[in-house]
Amino acid sequence: MRQEHNKLVRDRIPEIISKSGIEYQTITLSEQEYQQALRQKLIEEAQEAATANNADLVIEIADLLEVVDALLKSYKISHHKVLLEQDKKRASKGYFDNKTMLLWTE
Repeated sequence: MRQEHNKLVRDRIPEIISKSGIEYQTITLSEQEYQQALRQKLIEEAQEAATANNADLVIEIADLLEVVDALLKSYKISHHKVLLEQDKKRASKGYFDNKTMLLWTE
């Protein structure tokens, strides 16, 4: 039975599917399509991390970071630049160490 996926997959997934004897079809995305697919994958992986149990959380965070790395590479953004932005945000707005939840403002 045919199952539609229409999502970005890791490079070795077609090889793994092929070894299983399953028929499949892939396409190669343009750079613009790839960047959009990465953004969608970021959402997918973030949702999986958000709902993961404690035992699987590290696996889902690793997947999320893999997508972030691919986004940085595609957009030619250095890790250093991201870390600088992170430092700026921490300096101006802080960390999450205090576990503060904003309930309301008026």
